[in-house]
Amino acid sequence: MSNCLIVVDYQNDFVNGSLGFPGAELLEQGICAKIKEYRKRGDNIIFTLDTHYDNYLNTREGQNLPVPHCLKDTDGHKLYGRVSDEVSDTDKVFCKNTFGSGELFMYLKTHRFDCIELVGLVSNICVLVNAVLAKTAQPEAEIVVDATLTASFDSSLHDDALNVMKGLQIIIV
Repeated sequence: MSNCLIVVDYQNDFVNGSLGFPGAELLEQGICAKIKEYRKRGDNIIFTLDTHYDNYLNTREGQNLPVPHCLKDTDGHKLYGRVSDEVSDTDKVFCKNTFGSGELFMYLKTHRFDCIELVGLVSNICVLVNAVLAKTAQPEAEIVVDATLTASFDSSLHDDALNVMKGLQIIIV
C-alpha cells in the first residue's frame, strides 16, 4: 500500500505573519507528528509553498486580497517552526503562485497512491483546492483531510469547506 501526506502551505505568513490567525500555531505539533508517522512507514511526503513575488498586488489574487504574503525569499515564505525541520531531501516541495498546484496535480497523475492525506492551511482555500486536485488526479485513491490539522481565519468558512469536501467524497477525520 502506497500512501502520501501533503502538507499544504504551513508557512510563517499564514501562522504568525501577514495573514496569520490565532490557533494556526497549534497545528505545529500535530503536523510534525503526522510527518514522522509517514516517514517511519516510508511513505511519500509532499510540501506545497504559497509563493508570490514583488508584483503580487498587481495579480488578480492580490487585487482581491491586497495583503502581500509568502513573498519568495522572505521569512514569511518559509515553513513555520519545527515543521521546517521535518523536510527531507527525499520529499517533494512544490511552490505555487495560486491556490492549487498544477505541478502537484501533474505529479499525482503519474505517481499512484492508495491514500493521499492533506493537512495545513488554509482549510477553506488552499487545502480545499489541493484536495479537489488530488481527487481529480486520483479518483480511485482515498483522499483524506485531517480536520484537527487544518484551520482557517474564519471558523464558519472552515466548517463549510469541510462539508463541501465531504460532499466530494473526501474523507474528513
